[in-house]
Amino acid sequence: IRKKKKEMAFLSAMKLQGRPPPISSNLNQNSKPAGSDSVSFNASEPGSEQQPRKFSSKLNRWNRARALKSGVKLDRPIINGSDSTTGPRRPIVNLNPSDISTLDSDVSSSDGDTETDLTAAKSIYIVSDGTGWTAEHAVNAALGQFDYCLVDRGCPVNTYLFSGIEDGEKLMEIIKQAAKEGAMVIYTLADTSMAEAAMRACKLWSIPSLDMLGPITDAISSHLGATPSGLSRGVTNSSLNEDYFKRIEAIEFTIKHDDGALPDNLEKADIVLVGVSRTGKTPLSTYLAQKGYKVSNVPIVNGVDLPKALFEIDQRKVFGLMINPLVLQGIREARAKSLGLGSGFKTQYSELSSVKEELELAKRIFAENPTWPVIEVTERAIEETAAVVLRLYDERLSNRAMPRISKCY
Repeated sequence: IRKKKKEMAFLSAMKLQGRPPPISSNLNQNSKPAGSDSVSFNASEPGSEQQPRKFSSKLNRWNRARALKSGVKLDRPIINGSDSTTGPRRPIVNLNPSDISTLDSDVSSSDGDTETDLTAAKSIYIVSDGTGWTAEHAVNAALGQFDYCLVDRGCPVNTYLFSGIEDGEKLMEIIKQAAKEGAMVIYTLADTSMAEAAMRACKLWSIPSLDMLGPITDAISSHLGATPSGLSRGVTNSSLNEDYFKRIEAIEFTIKHDDGALPDNLEKADIVLVGVSRTGKTPLSTYLAQKGYKVSNVPIVNGVDLPKALFEIDQRKVFGLMINPLVLQGIREARAKSLGLGSGFKTQYSELSSVKEELELAKRIFAENPTWPVIEVTERAIEETAAVVLRLYDERLSNRAMPRISKCY
């Protein structure tokens, strides 16, 4: 009777965790889970002695709530990533591409539970034969449209980037894992054969997928009447090309000319940023430098005159930065705290009256120089501000400007 009670308790625990019961009720070391409840991962291969864990949408409610509250990612499989991936490394077991036709039944029968739980984390696999930057940023931009779902409805999303995937076998391993987990696959594969293989595999295993690069490449190919090279972006005969050295030179220049340093060299800069302290001049300068632009930034400080060279250079490359005073005060208080001044210690640097005074000074300077575009950086990401700067920079140098109602961007 005691042995029977132990068996019943074990089976109940397995059921609560969403795990399949053992084939036999004899709870010994030789008991194995039913093979129909999980995808076969060639467990006999080295390093894969332990069967992959089966994950059900029926997670324990208390565990689920605790995970959501703490921000910890919900129950997901763990992959021993390959050297060519970035982001969270997830175990991908060796898969022979020739087995693709035999895995359909395994994947389709891996989970008999069709009930959907909104609070269970969903996964998006981002696969690229390059850096994955294009797909990753596009996915993040799209996810921004679902903040209401991620926050209000508690349906977290985990994104995983697999970059540098140029081998068909590794691609199939990733897609197989996506099928097991129920993940979505978004890929940018310049090699058409790789892209077609990904499309066929996702269709075979009923995986929601999106080819981000293929339709665009086909459209441009048709428009130009040319055939695409099939090489991932940045793959050339020599990585040390002109653009590479231009970027290095721009970064070195920007670092040396940060925060008003070497004002006599403002003429050599491609872009000059002007604004009060903590408006994001330095990170914006660094971001632009990585795109190959030499950037200088000049701070506006009460009692300190702006360098004369600022008014003598080509005014088309000068840009002003403006920010909300309350937001700026919060940023400065956080900065003062990080310097060990304490949250309760008020300084002239972070006093609201001082902040407003500096911003009023900046407004007067910008009004006296109407050719400087003034960009509002409040609640704007660095990438967004950089996009505005580069658009205006290009328009001004090419003498083609779009009409605007306001001078504040």
